[in-house]
Amino acid sequence: MEKDVKAGISSGVAAEAVAGPLVTQSRSEDEESTAVKRTAAQAFSGAGIIPKRRSSSRSIKRKKFDDELVESSLAKSTSRVKGQPVIEPIRYPGNDLASSDKKKGLKSGSSLTPPLTMVIAPSSMTKRMKRNKQPLQITKDLGRWKPTDDLLLINAVLQTTDLTSVHMGVKFSCRFTLREIQERWYALLYDPVISKLAWQAMRQLHPEAIAAIQSKALFSQTEEALLAKISSSSQPKLEVFQDLLNKHPNVFYPSRTAKNLMVHWQLLKQYYLLEDQSVHPLPKGEQVLNFSDAEQVVDDAKLKDSRDEVLEHELMIADRHQKREIRQLEQELPRWQVLVDSITGMNSPDFDNQTLAALRGRMVRYLMRSREITLGRATKDKQIDVDLSLEGPAWKISRKQGIIKLKNNGDFFIANEGRRPIYIDGRPVLSGNKWKLNNNSVMEIAGLRFVFLINQELISLIKAEAAKMNQS
Repeated sequence: MEKDVKAGISSGVAAEAVAGPLVTQSRSEDEESTAVKRTAAQAFSGAGIIPKRRSSSRSIKRKKFDDELVESSLAKSTSRVKGQPVIEPIRYPGNDLASSDKKKGLKSGSSLTPPLTMVIAPSSMTKRMKRNKQPLQITKDLGRWKPTDDLLLINAVLQTTDLTSVHMGVKFSCRFTLREIQERWYALLYDPVISKLAWQAMRQLHPEAIAAIQSKALFSQTEEALLAKISSSSQPKLEVFQDLLNKHPNVFYPSRTAKNLMVHWQLLKQYYLLEDQSVHPLPKGEQVLNFSDAEQVVDDAKLKDSRDEVLEHELMIADRHQKREIRQLEQELPRWQVLVDSITGMNSPDFDNQTLAALRGRMVRYLMRSREITLGRATKDKQIDVDLSLEGPAWKISRKQGIIKLKNNGDFFIANEGRRPIYIDGRPVLSGNKWKLNNNSVMEIAGLRFVFLINQELISLIKAEAAKMNQS
C-alpha cells in the first residue's frame, strides 16, 4: 500500500512539473490582453479620439444579403435625385439599431419620390398643350370668320332663334358646317377674347356694308304669318305692303322695305305657303305638275343601283354620232337650197318690187329696202334698222354690230363694227373688216344664224341701169 501511495504522489508531482509552464504561459497572455484593453479604454475615455483603422488593398469577398442590396440601390437613387453625397457612418456594435432606422427612413423617402414626378409631369404637359392650342384656335376663327359673317350670324339668330335654319338659309362668305356655326355662336357668347375682337371688327364696317347685310336678314315666323294672310288670288301692289309695314313696325325687321315684303310674298305663293292655299295632290296617270312632285315619284332604290359603265359609254358614242350627223345636215341645207333654186328656176317668194335682199332667220325675216342698213341690238336710247334681239338672245351682240351696203355694181358687202366676229359661210369677219355677201350666204352672229337672200331680178335691173349710165 505504501508503495502504491508513493507511486501516485510521484506521478502527480511529475504531471504538475510538466503542466506548470503551460499554465503560466496562458496566464501571461490573459494579463497582456487585459492590459491592452485597459489602455484602449483609458484612451477612449480620456481623449475621445477614434483610433485609426487598419485597411488593406485587398477586397474581402463577403456575401451580401437581400436587404443590403435593396438599400444600397435606394441610397444611390436618392443621392442622384437630391444631389448630396452619401455619408456612411462607422458601424459599432451599439449603433445597429440606429443604422437600421436610418435605412428604413431612406427607403421610405426614396420610394415616395417616383410617384410624385409621375403625377406632376402630365399636368404640366397638358397645361402647355392648352396654352398652345388657345391662340391657334383664335387665329383660325379670325381667319375664316369675317366681321360680315358674324353680323349675318347675329341677325339671323335673333330673327329665327334656330341655328339649323341659319345654316340652311344664310349664305356666308365660306361654306360653314352646322357644328362650326354652333361653335362660333357659343364663342361669341362665352369667350371674352373672341367676342371682343369680333365686336371691334364689326364696328369698323362701313354703314353701306351693314345696310346690305341687314337687308339679307331671314324672315321670322311672325313676319311670314302676317304675309301669309294676304290672299293669293289678289295682285297686291307696293302700297299694300307699305301699309303692312306701317301697321306692324315692331314685328318687321327695321331694314325691311315694301319691295322686300312683296318679293318674299311671291316666294310664299310659289311654294303654296299662304293661308288660302293648299298643296295639290299628286295626279294619277297624268303629267307631273312640277319638279318636286317628280322627285317624289322617283324610286330611291333605283338610284342606288350600280351604274353600267359599258352601256353609258355606248350611249355617249351614239349621242356623239347623232350630233355630228345633225351638224353636217345643217351645214348642207344652204347648198341644197341653192341646188333647188337653180333647178326650178323660181325666185324666192320673199321679195317684192321694193325689196333688195332679205335676212331670214328661224323666227323673224328682215327685209332690206334701202342701199344701206345697220345691224345690232336696239335700246331705248338708240334705234337701228335690224334689231337682232327679235330672233333670240342677243345680249352678246353689240348695239351696232355691222352695216350691209349695196354698191353700184350690184355687190353686197358687210362691215363688222362690233366687238365679236361675224361668220360668213364659216369664215370669221373680225371687227373693222369687210366681206362680200353672196346669195344664200349663211351669216352667224353670236349664235344667231341668218340666210342672206338677194332679189336677183331687181339687182339685174340695177346693174343694167348702172351700165347705161356709164356708157352715156
